[in-house]
Amino acid sequence: MKANIMTKPTVKPNNPQFSSGPCTKHPGWSVSGLEGAWLGRSHRAAGGKAKLKEVIDRHVELLGLPQGYRCAIVPASDTGAVEMAMWNLLGERGVDMLGWESFGLDWCKDASEQLKLKDVNIIKADYGVLPDLSKVDTDRDVVFTWNGTTSGVCVPNADWIKGDRQGLTVCDATSAVFAYDLPWEKLDVVTWSWQKVLGSEAAHGMLVLSPRAVERLENFRPDRPLPKIFRLTKGGKLIEGAFKGATLNTPSMIATEDCLSALKWVESIGGLPATIKRSDDNLAAVSDWVNKTDWIEFLAEDENTISKTSICLKITDPWFQEKSDDDRLAFIKAITKILETEGAGYDIASYRDAPAGIRIWGGATVEPSDTVALMPWVEWAYVEAKAAEQKQVA
Repeated sequence: MKANIMTKPTVKPNNPQFSSGPCTKHPGWSVSGLEGAWLGRSHRAAGGKAKLKEVIDRHVELLGLPQGYRCAIVPASDTGAVEMAMWNLLGERGVDMLGWESFGLDWCKDASEQLKLKDVNIIKADYGVLPDLSKVDTDRDVVFTWNGTTSGVCVPNADWIKGDRQGLTVCDATSAVFAYDLPWEKLDVVTWSWQKVLGSEAAHGMLVLSPRAVERLENFRPDRPLPKIFRLTKGGKLIEGAFKGATLNTPSMIATEDCLSALKWVESIGGLPATIKRSDDNLAAVSDWVNKTDWIEFLAEDENTISKTSICLKITDPWFQEKSDDDRLAFIKAITKILETEGAGYDIASYRDAPAGIRIWGGATVEPSDTVALMPWVEWAYVEAKAAEQKQVA
């Protein structure tokens, strides 16, 4: 795009918060929604356990978890939940580790360098594309992200996972739960955090186990020590209390109340179908703009793999592509600074390890009308930043 003059937009998003984590609060959120929090009392007292179990029960009902699947609140957000699953479950058989963005690549590294598993097959891909899923053997264990938060690339479906698989599928779904209708029967371990599509507070993770995963836990003894906050079994049996509100460590009861507020909001708007549609509508708003703008494209190369929550974009203008990596990053910072100064959009720079670009959160707590309003501002900020740089060079 060569034009260096563009009319400044006049309509701003009512809520300019588009961070990919912690994500914006749900519409109508107020601190008054925390007034019922169980404070100054033990989380193991009846009232505290009831609050925690309510979080679990509402998740189970809203997500439609299959009969026999177990759900728990665990420490350390989604990261803690993934690590807990890996340290407890991996090593019984070989594992295929899939990595195509920052966090998935971290799980690959942990399997080989921290757990030091003997039979690890790492299947990688660059930012913007998926690994070759035909190379995955689901008779081995498999660890993967459903939706790459830092790349904006998601798996299109679970067709590549066998229904009669022998291995366990461990799915980091933190940017997918409540935005996608997940095929739970194909997933044995699923993890997420409250801070993503629910827009709640961070620090706590959710862990779902299939009956097959529970069987593995109770019959496999990993040859490594497990920290206390990772232990899901005692005497060879599942610690049942962890799935009934007796958390493994002390949780924040304010964060718990905030999560309940978000879950009640999900219920009030129509449950999972409504949150999925809101994310669909946010992606549609970005797609409409991308399709009519000649200097930007989705980072995901295959449209079937474009994330509808962590929406990652790349600047295709040859002028930008000729820049060094440092200069590209500086230009993105110039765009985001303009947007922040104008109060039009916050925190939309790409993740630090990803290619320099734009990342817009499109999860359910974002109003689609705000995403529609954001896009002209992104274009205006781009034109302004480019004009300012060209003027400086001249």
